[in-house]
Amino acid sequence: MNMLLLVLDLVGTFVFALSGAAAAAKKRLDLFGVLVLSYVTGNAGGIARDVLIGAEPPAAIRDWRYLAVSLLAGFIIFFRPSLIDRLRSPVLLFDAAGLGLFAVTGTQKALGFGLHPVMAAFLGMLSGIGGGMFRDLLLAQIPTVLRADLYAVAALAGAAIVVLGASLRLPSTVATIAGAIFCFLLRFLAIRRGWHLPVADAPHQPAVPARPPPPKPPE
Repeated sequence: MNMLLLVLDLVGTFVFALSGAAAAAKKRLDLFGVLVLSYVTGNAGGIARDVLIGAEPPAAIRDWRYLAVSLLAGFIIFFRPSLIDRLRSPVLLFDAAGLGLFAVTGTQKALGFGLHPVMAAFLGMLSGIGGGMFRDLLLAQIPTVLRADLYAVAALAGAAIVVLGASLRLPSTVATIAGAIFCFLLRFLAIRRGWHLPVADAPHQPAVPARPPPPKPPE
């Protein structure tokens, strides 16, 4: 199980790093900017997760492989942008994949550290949404989690499947893979079909009476 979590964590880091690099390339950042966005997007959620559960130093800082896969993703996007040009909304696609992988690995790691199942699910959700939030903030955008179709909800649903599987004593591998797939599919369908939570209405603004036109000067 530890090996599976490591593999899923590295794959999640890679696809999240791809989304960060693709977003940076879309904003026309230079090579350094693309690599910074790829690393931050790929690792911010995992670092936050490890700090909160006391797994210090965080794996993304302790293990060189996290840096390696993040930079690899950044170089791929910067030097071979044609590889993702065929994909429709590549940032959203990679983001959905990373969301599912990080949600389940974060939940499993939190359960392994003895957290209550409910709090483990919320920590898994935080692991999933953290990288995307930092990516959007660095690009001066409203974070996707605050405005997108079923973003945090999808991460929480995937994490809940992992917690439910642990409660039912199902094989952890099965629950982890099922949670990741469900999270990805829910997020992907929300993107394709426009599913979203209710949006807050703008405060009512009183109508301002129109000013009468100024009088014409005498001829």
